[in-house]
Amino acid sequence: MNNINIGLLGCGTVGAGVARILLDNKDLITSRVGATLTLKRVADIDITTDRGLRFESGVLTTDAREVINDPEIDIVVEMIGGETVAREFIFAAIENGKQIVTANKALLAAHGNALFMAAAQKGVDLAFEASVGGCMPIIKTLRESLVGNRIHAMIGILNGTCNYILSKITDDGRPFSEALAQAQSKGYAEADPALDIEGRDTAHKIAILSALAYGMEINLHDVYTEGISHITPMDIEFAGQFGYKIKLLAISKFKENAVEARVHPTMIPVDNMLSNVNGTLNAITVSADAVDEIMLYGRGAGMMPTASAVVGDLVDISRNLIMGATARVPLLSFQSNQIRKIPIRPISDIITHYYLRFSALDKPGVLSTISGILGKYGISIKTAYQKGRKMNGSVPLVMLTHTAKEASAIKALNEIASLDVVSARPIMIRIEDENNDD
Repeated sequence: MNNINIGLLGCGTVGAGVARILLDNKDLITSRVGATLTLKRVADIDITTDRGLRFESGVLTTDAREVINDPEIDIVVEMIGGETVAREFIFAAIENGKQIVTANKALLAAHGNALFMAAAQKGVDLAFEASVGGCMPIIKTLRESLVGNRIHAMIGILNGTCNYILSKITDDGRPFSEALAQAQSKGYAEADPALDIEGRDTAHKIAILSALAYGMEINLHDVYTEGISHITPMDIEFAGQFGYKIKLLAISKFKENAVEARVHPTMIPVDNMLSNVNGTLNAITVSADAVDEIMLYGRGAGMMPTASAVVGDLVDISRNLIMGATARVPLLSFQSNQIRKIPIRPISDIITHYYLRFSALDKPGVLSTISGILGKYGISIKTAYQKGRKMNGSVPLVMLTHTAKEASAIKALNEIASLDVVSARPIMIRIEDENNDD
């Protein structure tokens, strides 16, 4: 096979990046693959906008079916996004025996089980490296590099928008609204940033990674998800005083035949490598029995980093086609008959440390009242700090706890919130550090 034909569905930001790499680096890729990767058809609803790319005559079309149904196309690359049209097109392409590459984490998180089953039954590959972490090769790492390891945990920063916003709040003391506006002005956040700042984009990614790591079906529904809009410069300042930084983390752990899969703002020690991953960068640590711990770090989004991951998938599939070995690596890392339902532990069952901030009236006995309620629910205080600065007649009362069960912490905070001496809903941020088992 001297030539492999590629059909591209969607020529937006990342799609155009894929086309650019295939066109500009064609000779380089050929020298590495041993076959020419030809961009035969490109489908997009807009084929008039100048993307700075030179396509040969007849390559562009507005009809995706011309790509999907072209018998000469070997690999279909889906860069449309969303969960409706993209899903329809991928199923159709699989039915036509096409190999598939996608970066569509929302689609995979919601419908991946059905898509992977269809691909396996048809004997085609469905590659998705760019769906998680941009150019970080976390999918390949889990499916291939760590194939001999039992994965214990994965903890990562998987959304550049949130990481940029939290970095600005930390470095400049800006309130959330100003940091978000700056992220939008620089193109790091969408006009409607809800998918990012509410944590849903990160949840898509950790749902996919958990399936790969533990041999479970993709389960987005049970991933606990909490965003960053309630994080204030005050909390970040207190975190720094205690030796922590606040990051939006994706946390996945396998314990006692169940999985913790959660996304939320988290305090981590300043000497943790993840605490120094700033701006729009992504990073993830993987803990496993043979390698102990590894960390991947890089651009988690953007035109060319994501396109690089897509082209990496194209090359992997092309090499398989050359050798006549499609579906060589199981799509979800485990053989399909070994994938099982593994429950995701409810957030109420997790045990961790907590940062608690109360807006309390400056009256005698307030600290002992709050401490008494925490003790009633088995929550032990590690550190307590009361700042003298008054805000609307109240002073911040901050505590760090020893490990406690989430359900107990929530019950205690609900009771404390009803006190007359507490003027606002208490703030709770989970802490992740090496002493989480104390």
